[in-house]
Amino acid sequence: MIEAENIRRVLVGDFGLDKEEKEAIHEVLESGRISEGQKVREFEKRFASYIGTNFAIATSSGTAALITAITSLIHHPKLQAKRGTKVITTPLTYISTCNSIVLSGFEPVFVDVDPNTFGITAEAIEEKLKEAKNPEEFSFILPVHLIGFPCDMKGIQKVADKYGLVLVEDSAQAHGSTYNGKRTGSFGLWGIFSFYIAHNIQAGEMGAITTDDPEIAKLAKKLKTNGRMCDCPICLRFEGRCPRLTKDENEDDFDPRFTHDLIGYNFKLMDFQAALGLSQLRKADWIFQKRQENVKYLNQKLEKFSAILQLPNYLTEVSYLTYPIIIKDPKVITRKRFRRELEKKGWRPGLFLAVSPHSSLHIVTLKKNTKVDFPMQII
Repeated sequence: MIEAENIRRVLVGDFGLDKEEKEAIHEVLESGRISEGQKVREFEKRFASYIGTNFAIATSSGTAALITAITSLIHHPKLQAKRGTKVITTPLTYISTCNSIVLSGFEPVFVDVDPNTFGITAEAIEEKLKEAKNPEEFSFILPVHLIGFPCDMKGIQKVADKYGLVLVEDSAQAHGSTYNGKRTGSFGLWGIFSFYIAHNIQAGEMGAITTDDPEIAKLAKKLKTNGRMCDCPICLRFEGRCPRLTKDENEDDFDPRFTHDLIGYNFKLMDFQAALGLSQLRKADWIFQKRQENVKYLNQKLEKFSAILQLPNYLTEVSYLTYPIIIKDPKVITRKRFRRELEKKGWRPGLFLAVSPHSSLHIVTLKKNTKVDFPMQII
């Protein structure tokens, strides 16, 4: 028997720096341009192609992508979402989903999730809208494709259309997952992704917004650069005079690169992250396949314990972020004991979303009604 001490533990956030990644970093160093530049533009182009959208806008993190994308709805000429209105989302997600909603000036409203796919359902969304005194208080619906499981986007889109709401996507944890043959992040007006170190495509800290809407793309580029007036390639690269806004060749006291017409953020990133993201993107299909194989293998080996453990559904369209196990009856074995026994065998299990956003103190204090009950939400 192999002793647990001799087993290499694979920790959350382990990143294998292969030759390709090291060469990518070295290339950035040798270029003399480490701030957002050519690698970021290349990543945006390739990631948009991978997801199947016309545009991708890279940001410094997934949270930055969410805040930027939500804020773009406020400035969008056809939408003009009003701050203070409500957003339907999930109580089972990482805290940045709710933080971004609140920081952007909206109010999160939670509905329950499907216990097998962990995402909010069309039925729960419509029930919430039906019981609302004024459905017009809602602006948009933000489902989260949690740990790779896609939400029912067709059903949710029907509800959104029925009530005149915008549908957007938090696909931070679902790189490569598909629904009806399309990748998540390509269904809503926009989708966002996170390339946090523990995600399927890793870059340390990086995010991206995907969209087919040119206004969203334009606004996102402006907002992530402190609301810069112009988003043309020359201004984005800080190279030369802007051909759009500089009319007089002799004018030397006006620079649109440092002129801002929106209140925005500094959510740019460095070419290092984009270089790592590009190397990971080339391996995306291999990563997808290996994670699928791992889930299939573990399900087969753990099937004999299915009376006490809920194992994840094996679905070919899911790009699994984690291997979620739910204890059906804590009287048989508690979560704490289960984790400790796994640790003795060399595993490193973790509590996934140990404290859900809807129960976090700062969210509860923002809500008048703190009585929330989501029987299907499992942590």
